[in-house]
Amino acid sequence: MPKAKLDSKRLGRPLLTAVAITAIVFLTPLLSNAIPITRYQSNLQRAIAELERVAKPAEGESSSAYEQRLRNAITAVQTGLPEKHSVEFGENTLTVDNSWLHRELGDLEKTTEEERDTKVKRLLERIRALEERVAEVQQASATGPGSLNSKERLAGILNRSEYSSSDTGRNALVRLMDDFKRWLQEHLPKIGPLNPSGANVVITIAQYVVLGLATALIIYVVILVIRRLQRRERRPRAKKEPRIVLGEQLEPEESSTDLLSDAEALARNGDLRAAIRKAYIALLVELGDRKVLTLAQHKTNRDYLTAVRSLPPLHSIMTGLTLSFERHWYGFAQATQTDWLEFRNGYQSALQIKG
Repeated sequence: MPKAKLDSKRLGRPLLTAVAITAIVFLTPLLSNAIPITRYQSNLQRAIAELERVAKPAEGESSSAYEQRLRNAITAVQTGLPEKHSVEFGENTLTVDNSWLHRELGDLEKTTEEERDTKVKRLLERIRALEERVAEVQQASATGPGSLNSKERLAGILNRSEYSSSDTGRNALVRLMDDFKRWLQEHLPKIGPLNPSGANVVITIAQYVVLGLATALIIYVVILVIRRLQRRERRPRAKKEPRIVLGEQLEPEESSTDLLSDAEALARNGDLRAAIRKAYIALLVELGDRKVLTLAQHKTNRDYLTAVRSLPPLHSIMTGLTLSFERHWYGFAQATQTDWLEFRNGYQSALQIKG
């Protein structure tokens, strides 16, 4: 690939991402669905009314009925006061963080009946105090912009410790984005005042531009994710290496069931000595699959026997099977049908012991 194409490809993606992020950070306020401060105050009043209704169970009300009523009230409050939303009053817009309220409501569902009354009262006090402060800000802003900086006052109220989220990481990110937006506004060319109709046209165009950029960015990210998943699916899986147990090489997918079937076939053909060896290897493979012991090429049958010493019932049965294996395979003792049946019964008994 020519160097010029390579450089453009390297620079293209970061540049596209930077442009999209810049546009979203700078122009997103135009798309925000802010609610008026009057509606925000009404939502606070409704939240107070909902919590007052469930402060205590009604006379004669069953526990299950009260719990359902409490859940309904909590849902209503969470819906009316979402964790994050924007409030506008006059020309000012402020982001409200109700994470503290959602945490308190979540804790309220988990509290005992004895603690619930105190917790509801404390929560009502905080919401009432917030509603009163918002009402004061509204009243002060109505007297004229010169009498009070309403935005700063409302921001100061909402940023108090009792009304702020403890998620410091998220707040730091929001502050970083705000600083970046202010930096852009300082360095971008200043636009002169527009007449009302012209401003509406510009805002409408900006909204479509931001919507188009956001859609393009989402599609771009989705395509990247799909391509990455496709590459991962096409990537060849690592092949399992063949295992060597007691000098016998086993196929990667060969299981203990396959080995035991081979042992039974050898026994039916009269090769009982080889059948006992194959069944012993099948036992080791099964215990390896169960993570009772670890298979390795260099390990002997005595190493495997030592590995199960911490499981006395299994160690006892496996000791007899190991001795039978050594006697017939290494000692060349003549194996009989009885020897095979006893070995096979011992194999089944060993598998019934949970490791």
